Amino acid sequence: MDRRHFIQFGLAGLGGAVVGREVLNPSTALAGSGHKSMAGGVYYTKESPGRWSKKVDGHLPHFEIEKAGMDTMVRVLTGHEMKGYEHYIVKHVLLDADFGFLQENMFDPMKDKSPISDFKLTGYTGKLYALSMCNKHDVWLNSIEI
Repeated sequence: MDRRHFIQFGLAGLGGAVVGREVLNPSTALAGSGHKSMAGGVYYTKESPGRWSKKVDGHLPHFEIEKAGMDTMVRVLTGHEMKGYEHYIVKHVLLDADFGFLQENMFDPMKDKSPISDFKLTGYTGKLYALSMCNKHDVWLNSIEI
């Protein structure tokens, strides 16, 4: 490879890395920063349900918050039936404000009657995200401020 092509490919790679970082960063996608959002494609939200526009009520995770001193009890609920392995919510995942993993709860569709998860967070404040993963209708994201 000659020097001119090396420089062109190097600059193209650098540009791709910068653009890719912004496009793939969920916080900028959710903030509506003008970048192409993954919402409605890779994951779904109330505002961007994509191909699952009729599935929002049964798949979007909801929150119940209870504070006690430094502890915050977070209940994540998804209004979805558990139809055995045919159709069920696989798990709930809690993410911090930077989309870092906090906790998860996996469901057994043969034992769990409904997708409800209880999490205990100590000393956490800020934005909290919850993912609800359905075996047929993909991943759904919602958030709340703690």
